[in-house]
Amino acid sequence: MVVLVAAYAVAAVGVPWALGRHGRVMACAAAVLPAVTAGWAVARAGDDVTASVGWASDLGLAIDLRLDALSVVMLVLVGGVGALVLCYSGWYFGRAERLMTGTLVAFAGAMTGLVLADNLLVLYVFWELTTVSSFILIGAARPDRSEDRRAATEALLMTTAFGLVMLAGFVLLGQAAGTYQISALLADPPGGAGAEAGVVLVLLGAFAKSAQVPLHAWLPAAMVAPTPVSAYLHAAAMVKAGVYLVARLAPAFAETGAWRPMVVVAGLVSLIVGGLVALRQDDLKRLLAYGTVSQLGLLMVLLGDGTPTAALAGTALLLAHGVFKAPLFLAVGALEHETGTRRADCLSGAGRRLPVLAVAGAAAIASMIGLPPFLGFVAKEAAVKAFAHGGLDAFVLAGVVAGSALTVAYGVRFLYGAFGGASDEGRHKESWGLVGPVVVLAAAGFVVGVVPGPVQELVEPYAATLGPGSDYELALWHGLGLPLGLSVLAIGAGVGVYFAFGRSFPARPVRRRVPDAQRAYDGVVETVLNGAHAVTRRVQIGSLPVYLGVIAVMVLVLPGTALAAGLIGGRGPSEPLDTLRAWDDPVQPVLSVVVAGCALAAVRARRRLSAALLLAGVGYGTGGLFVMQGAPDLALTLLVVETLSLIMLVLVLRRLPERFPPRRRTTPGRIATGVISLGLGGFVAVFLVVASLSRGSDPVGPRYAGPAEEEGAKNIVNLILVELRALDTLGEIVVLGIVALTVYALLRRFRPAREAMDLPEQQRNMPADLQTDLLNPRHATDTAVGYLMVPAVLVRLLLPFTLLVSFYMFMRGHNQPGGGFVAGLVLSVGLLLQ
Repeated sequence: MVVLVAAYAVAAVGVPWALGRHGRVMACAAAVLPAVTAGWAVARAGDDVTASVGWASDLGLAIDLRLDALSVVMLVLVGGVGALVLCYSGWYFGRAERLMTGTLVAFAGAMTGLVLADNLLVLYVFWELTTVSSFILIGAARPDRSEDRRAATEALLMTTAFGLVMLAGFVLLGQAAGTYQISALLADPPGGAGAEAGVVLVLLGAFAKSAQVPLHAWLPAAMVAPTPVSAYLHAAAMVKAGVYLVARLAPAFAETGAWRPMVVVAGLVSLIVGGLVALRQDDLKRLLAYGTVSQLGLLMVLLGDGTPTAALAGTALLLAHGVFKAPLFLAVGALEHETGTRRADCLSGAGRRLPVLAVAGAAAIASMIGLPPFLGFVAKEAAVKAFAHGGLDAFVLAGVVAGSALTVAYGVRFLYGAFGGASDEGRHKESWGLVGPVVVLAAAGFVVGVVPGPVQELVEPYAATLGPGSDYELALWHGLGLPLGLSVLAIGAGVGVYFAFGRSFPARPVRRRVPDAQRAYDGVVETVLNGAHAVTRRVQIGSLPVYLGVIAVMVLVLPGTALAAGLIGGRGPSEPLDTLRAWDDPVQPVLSVVVAGCALAAVRARRRLSAALLLAGVGYGTGGLFVMQGAPDLALTLLVVETLSLIMLVLVLRRLPERFPPRRRTTPGRIATGVISLGLGGFVAVFLVVASLSRGSDPVGPRYAGPAEEEGAKNIVNLILVELRALDTLGEIVVLGIVALTVYALLRRFRPAREAMDLPEQQRNMPADLQTDLLNPRHATDTAVGYLMVPAVLVRLLLPFTLLVSFYMFMRGHNQPGGGFVAGLVLSVGLLLQ
């Protein structure tokens, strides 16, 4: 399983790189891995396969993966639909958009990892990877359009914000149970107020991911994405993540006090509201988007109810929804590709011009509204049966029937709007690459509806995890009874609703202003931004001394007060003060006087360059103290960093006036500055003394002597960084590399071309590595001013020497002061001088 998830990362990069010029071949090659995943899941159905990769065992962190009954169902959906959508994308995307195929593969891998995760924290990581993938896919196709960027940002903010809420719930559940392993949580569910609060937070995250009202506005907005993205992410896969999470935790927490009321209310409201709004849409993709909100509400009710029959119906409808909603999105994409529009009020006679597409779309609609012999009918029969018990279930059943009637109404509206009407044009040649996936998915819904046995075998093991008591089997015919009667009632009522309210194109405007989730989202964002601006105007006043003063005061108020209280209360250092020594070497007090003198002189300096040199003197003096204390590696690093800082300061000071501006601080301000500075310095000094005299255990440094001797290394510091804690060092290298690339990109972007600079001809023609300065604007009298030939040539010749020193430092780090970090800093000095 670990190899399977890793293969997606390789395929996401490798397939577009290898086959980027052959879009259709690339898309079909990318579809192989999701198809293999679905086949592997079906082959391992009935097995309980686990895998674990150790990460930080001392912290209990591990990458736990597990394939069980629910994972198999989701992988069949994610892999099967994903393979067909990827093939479809090869004919849909233009040349500029084909690299989105790699992002679709990356999303498929993230979704695969999500459904296989057996650890709450691992699940959260893959959860957010699907969010990031969705953000990229929504906004990357047409980044110049503000509507696309806005929709991508809205999806990112909504799902990420509530993803953090969900993470807080995961932490509460994990702490209450003493483990973050999902299988362990399901085997022994935690109780108590903490666990109940965690369940509520997790449900909120699931509601946002699965676009439940009122957290659904991002899904219709995301319909600006290309059709393959809508069909895969926003119909078949990503929006099912919330439903999947509810189904995953239902066996353990369905009996928790807040679980069933929250799930049922949110699901039924989404079922009804989504259906009503879908009935008023003319944009076919937005109609399907609101229909998806409605269907996800029904799935939430079924999979969150916690009973075996409802779970059986929910998992069957989960598969049915994938094989009827994804082809409908793909059909809209094919329509738009052929006609140039997806608005129902602008389409007419498309069914006559594209008959194969029309028949496949009609089959998908038949499954969606619950007509036999499609899988949608079989699943909705089971859904009615799950709540046909009277009592409170009667209200749920009424909501399910009402939602099904609305599904019929907007399904008929879609079918007529997309393919109805007359046309004078003849039949068009249909692209099999666009129509084929629609036909395959719609046919799959028909086949498994006629022969539902394979679906029963696939979904029944998960239903059994919610306990015994259900002998219901998926079938086309259960005889005359309440489920069949209510199905007929829903279809008849839905047709009546369509003729009463859904026939007009464009839709008649609603007279009464109803609450709009999009306006609510916009209002919340505007309120947050206005509040942030108001706070920023009052807090960020643009004064660096004020910022530093606030930080220093908070240090004195919080840890400073705690330190003083501890000393006054008699909780001082464990060793007496007379164990301290003034110095170990006579050179130390001399260096201390140099450091203090440079610091005081820097405060009094009036020239910027003098202050920079004095500050460098403070750093060099401190480096000398490190040498005397027996820390040559630290001293060497500090000296090189001080050199780099001094060079950068000099480069910056060339653009500033020679002298500091006159002091504007009043006497009270100077007094406050002095008091804060003395207080902070005293706090740091006292803290260091107390800390050095309060050691409660032996130092850890000598423990590294053994591993160092085994490795034959004499430099223990570099041994720790390079070998014993290599992963930490690798992370730091990655961060520094990203920062360096960012800085380089910014410099490249904002540096004007040499031809555009107002330079004399002689200086404009100078080599780039010799042009160390531009004209000094204060003395721009001739071409020689501001350019010093001798230092420039010396600095140019210094680079090979710097490379040599850097290589020497790198090679000696195993046994002597040096190493890769210092070598990189030395090389940076040479490059910065250039």
